[in-house]
Amino acid sequence: MSTRRWLTTTAVMAAVAWCLAALGADPAELRAALADPQRLVDGAGPDALVLVGVTAAAWLCWAWGAVGLLLTALSTAPGAAGRAAGRLLGLLLPAGARRAAALAVGLSLVTAGPTLAWPAAPPTVVATVSAGTDLGSPVSVDWPTAPDADWPGSPGASSPRSGDVPDGSAPDHRLPAQHVVLRGDCLWDIAAAWLARTSPGAPVTDAATATAVAAWWQANADVIGPDPDLLLPGQVLQAPPSEEPR
Repeated sequence: MSTRRWLTTTAVMAAVAWCLAALGADPAELRAALADPQRLVDGAGPDALVLVGVTAAAWLCWAWGAVGLLLTALSTAPGAAGRAAGRLLGLLLPAGARRAAALAVGLSLVTAGPTLAWPAAPPTVVATVSAGTDLGSPVSVDWPTAPDADWPGSPGASSPRSGDVPDGSAPDHRLPAQHVVLRGDCLWDIAAAWLARTSPGAPVTDAATATAVAAWWQANADVIGPDPDLLLPGQVLQAPPSEEPR
């Protein structure tokens, strides 16, 4: 998570806390509900107890998010403190929850593949006959009954094969890739995994990985910054736009 997104999320958390303090039950009602909930129901009605319960649950969720936000900031610190905060963050927020939190602050993981427009199937002709029509004589039609060999989709037509693409575009065997940085990720591991995914069966050598690391850094220089060894949780890295990964 970048500094700007972290500050934005902190401001949102502060606004949520203000709304809870202004609209929720006050601390006196919370203490009274914990001490004697039946007395609160008898004095103020069941709605007051429901409000107290909802407020307490909302404060618990807010505290959980605030602790996770604090640990996210501490996990970027170098040394043992950052590693300890990262471990606590992993216990407090699983990987799926951390990815959902990254999406909640405006990150997008949408990938779109190329689409091909194939010729439409020949139109279906429906003939209707009224009840008073004599069906004993054959009906002559003015269209050919045999399939046209030049019509797309007919048995004699030349249909595109599975490995062909329309003229003017080269085949693209790779889809646009994105990677959301999690705690503990490094550019070397990301590049090595990308090489293994884009070139299955080929050995991932150190030289090829080093070249891929440089390509990933160059493609994401505005996100990573001048230090390729410093990756922050929540950053979205784009795969390098190269035809061949190695």
